[in-house]
Amino acid sequence: MTVARILRARGNKGEVAAELLTDFPERLPEIKKMFLLAESGARRGVVLRTFWVDRNHAGKGVFHFAGVDSINDAEKLRGLEVQIPFEQRAELPSGRFFVSELIGCSVFEVAATVSPVSSLAKAPAQLGKVRDVYFPGEGQPGTPLLAIDTSRGELLVPLAEDICTSIEIAARRIEVRLPEGLRDL
Repeated sequence: MTVARILRARGNKGEVAAELLTDFPERLPEIKKMFLLAESGARRGVVLRTFWVDRNHAGKGVFHFAGVDSINDAEKLRGLEVQIPFEQRAELPSGRFFVSELIGCSVFEVAATVSPVSSLAKAPAQLGKVRDVYFPGEGQPGTPLLAIDTSRGELLVPLAEDICTSIEIAARRIEVRLPEGLRDL
């Protein structure tokens, strides 16, 4: 599971500055065995010496790995992803999900109401699949948006309980009840 992306060398003892991709950076110092993933897909294990959140740069952290002891060593890590074992990820409270769990889920639209003519509910229609999750900017209030690839293009759907009425991660399925006019935005 990717928790950071290495940006550059930092300092002269082998530390690297990284963009944090986790909501739980405080857990990282506890996890000593990590992995570095290259764009090519090559992965290697590393041991974490130290980690701290950079107080001067929001969303950034500093890693120092065993065996990385110089600027030259650190510069070779630029662009790599820092990963932790899947079983080491944080446990989320009920109703919260990892972005990686949502991406790839099939999205189905359920009928807003049962037809007065028929007592049968209309079967959910598949809209598409979740491609990404967009978050409001730093310090901005708002609801995350599911970016859904549909046959008509991208549809952005708020990840709100009133709209996303059922999320079944094991089934890779999300049911939504779209407000009137959302498709026209």
